Amino acid sequence: MHVLIVDDEPLARRGIRTRLARHADVVCIDECRDGEEALTILLERDVDVAFMDVEMPGLSGLEVLHRLPVTRRPPTILLTAYDHYAVRAFEVNVLDYLLKPIDDSRFDDALARARSVFNLRSNAQTIDVDHAKRFIARVGRRDIVVGVDTIEWIEASGDYVGLHVGQKTHLLRETMHEIGRSLDPRKFIRIHRSTIVRIDRVAELEALSNSDCIVRLLDGKILRASRSYVSALRLALAQGAHE
Repeated sequence: MHVLIVDDEPLARRGIRTRLARHADVVCIDECRDGEEALTILLERDVDVAFMDVEMPGLSGLEVLHRLPVTRRPPTILLTAYDHYAVRAFEVNVLDYLLKPIDDSRFDDALARARSVFNLRSNAQTIDVDHAKRFIARVGRRDIVVGVDTIEWIEASGDYVGLHVGQKTHLLRETMHEIGRSLDPRKFIRIHRSTIVRIDRVAELEALSNSDCIVRLLDGKILRASRSYVSALRLALAQGAHE
């Protein structure tokens, strides 16, 4: 993936560049210090994913995206210190956004979403094959087939993850990172280091004073979304409402 970094703060650009360097399939093709510079590059060069600061001198990140023709807007991950851009971000097809200071786990989640979009554009059939359709849970001597479409939420449980299907919980010997990579990011999203939820099972969000969020599912189950994941969850819900 060819990535463009846009941020007026040198330390912020270096932080993104350092995190991207851990991924062998990513190449940072350029860095921009302001919106005008980013607009020029995005009009001239093909970019697979842009990491875009929202508030910059001159043009903001959202203004850059609004000024681009739709065909030139790359999948974009916004960088911001504020948690109130979800609706405006949806208008320009922002893929995700990261709250500063950036959480490493959230960064990897956002990059995984970008990778899925990149793969989908490269080869629509590949992304269907790559995403898990079912898991096999061991219960005594029995192997239980758990369809991904039946899973409502997933939680970390020691060396296992618990797949919650109705009133039942099926345990798999997997890490949250491993199972998160196998799921379709258009359907599932991480809301906490230890929790993944199916997006279309979310019924209600309730903001807390510490910027965390209470997540109520359709069956009444209460979960908690941590601050660094709330923005991406709101954006995913907004996108789903318009599909």
